[in-house]
Order: sequence, then structure tokens, then C-alpha cells
Amino acid sequence: MQDTAIQLILQASYIVKGVLLLLLFFSVFSWAIIFYKYRYFLKASKESDTFLRVFRAGSETRGLFNTAKNLTVSPLTNVFRSVYTEEGRVVSREEIKRLLRRYEALEIAKMEQYLNFLATTGSTTPFIGLFGTVWGIMNAFRGIGAAGSASLAVVAPGIAEALITTAAGLAAAIPAVVAYNYYLSRARKMIIEMEDFSEELFELFSKETR
Repeated sequence: MQDTAIQLILQASYIVKGVLLLLLFFSVFSWAIIFYKYRYFLKASKESDTFLRVFRAGSETRGLFNTAKNLTVSPLTNVFRSVYTEEGRVVSREEIKRLLRRYEALEIAKMEQYLNFLATTGSTTPFIGLFGTVWGIMNAFRGIGAAGSASLAVVAPGIAEALITTAAGLAAAIPAVVAYNYYLSRARKMIIEMEDFSEELFELFSKETR
């Protein structure tokens, strides 16, 4: 069966081969993003838990900064570290709030980075595969016309070629959609956690500027 599928791909038209190559590109990059974001969220979550334990223990800002220097992925530590390094230039509560919002936005962008590609893959690859399907069916009908017969031997190769692109499109789309929804949910959860933590940071830094 595998040899037959490979033969069908090798014997397919240039258009169908181009469609399959495009779907392969989307699939490979989607899986690369899936593994990258998995490691990112896993490490960010662990670092956030570690930093929150130190923060809840009532450590001073200097000690928190020393802890945050070794935790470079967590959005909580990145926001704290960024605001802390600019604390000497902060003169008002409004300035602290502005800095917090600015660095929150940067961390949100990191959390959502590359997710748009997963969404694009999930929404477009089925249609790309469908285009290859339509093209393959057109070739099958051309084969029928050329052979003057609608027997299974004439129709089957073209239909099989068409269905391969459909399967490839779905194979690229389904993991991308599942991963996009999962990582978007993780990102939203971490964003809420970061916004709540920023309120605590605001009070902490506000006290030190008084």
C-alpha cells in the first residue's frame, strides 16, 4: 500500500506535486511550532511557580531580582525584572503602571508568537488539499476521455491521486487546529496570571517610590 501511494505521488502531475510540497511545508513548520511552544509553556509555567514561591515568601526586591535573573522564560519574572531595572528612573505611580502595561504587552506577544501560523495552517491546508483533489479528478476525467472508457483501471489512479492531497491537507490541518486551541488556552491562562501578578507588583513598587 505504501509503495502504491509513493508511486501515485511520483506519477502525479506537477500541480499535484506542488500542492503536496506546499502541504508538507505547512505540516513540518506546524510541528516545529507545536514542539517549540510545548517546551516554552512548560518551562514558563515551572519558572512562574518557582518565582511566585519566592515572592510569596516576602523576599525583598533585590532578592527577587537575583532569583528572576536565572528565570528568563516566565512572563512574571520578565515583567518584574524589566520594571525593576527601570525603577531608578520611576518617579510616579502612573509611570510604574505604564511600564507594567508596556512589558505585559511584550510578554503577551511572546506567548502568542507563531500561533497565527498554526491558525493559518488549520484554516487553509484543507482548501489547498481540496484544490489538489479537484485537479486530480480533472486529470481522471481527461484519462477517461483519452481512453474512451470509464473502467475502474482508468479512473482509479486519478481518483487515488486526488484523495492523497485531501488526506495530506487534513493531516496538516488537524494537529495545527488542536495545538492552536490548546496553546491559546494556555496563553490566556498565563495572561490572566500575569495581570493579577502585575497588580501586586504595582503595589510593591509604588511603596518604594513614596
